[in-house]
Amino acid sequence: MRAARPPAALFGLVRASALIWILLALVFAPPSVSAKEDAVVPAPEIAVEEPTTATVPQPEPEDYRTEAYRASVPESLAGGTVVDTATAKTLHDEDAAFVDVLPRAPRPEGLPADTIWRPKPRSNIPGSIWLVDTGYGELAPAMERYLLEGLAEATQGDKGRPIVIYCLRDCWMSYNAAKRAIRAGYAAVYWYPDGTDGWAESGYALALSEPEPRPDE
Repeated sequence: MRAARPPAALFGLVRASALIWILLALVFAPPSVSAKEDAVVPAPEIAVEEPTTATVPQPEPEDYRTEAYRASVPESLAGGTVVDTATAKTLHDEDAAFVDVLPRAPRPEGLPADTIWRPKPRSNIPGSIWLVDTGYGELAPAMERYLLEGLAEATQGDKGRPIVIYCLRDCWMSYNAAKRAIRAGYAAVYWYPDGTDGWAESGYALALSEPEPRPDE
């Protein structure tokens, strides 16, 4: 007497269960790594924190501003001229030199060569030269030379050529850089305190820019 065979439906159920387990194993299995991907490190933002809420103009200091760079700024610049956006645009149309001094963190020393360093993009006034980190109250000798050489390049060596220095609105760094230019003997220094904020708000175009190479890069 033959043993009773399991019904065909039971075999179908077993096969279906096995298939489900295989699919679950494929879905939840950890991904395989075939090659090491390069690390990507975004550059930090430095010294461009949001300005304080106070908007009362500050008096000019006797020397350079050395702290709290994003705050209300003076309405004057001894030895130079403070300009609004309309005047800055006129100077731009007249081919004045424009210098941006917004800071940007350099690539860290010792960062592996295969690590991608991604600094924050910067859009500034077309035709400008960007001299990063030159608006601090204290500059290392190498950075001061970098600033002075950049100013000479922007003005083509003519200290009488109009030069417009800017950063962001309510940023003391452009004030400091403009004061340094005056002390370096530039005779037509224009400080544009509204910077790229004011320029963009007036509907004028900005252009993606890269800074002049720093001396430590």
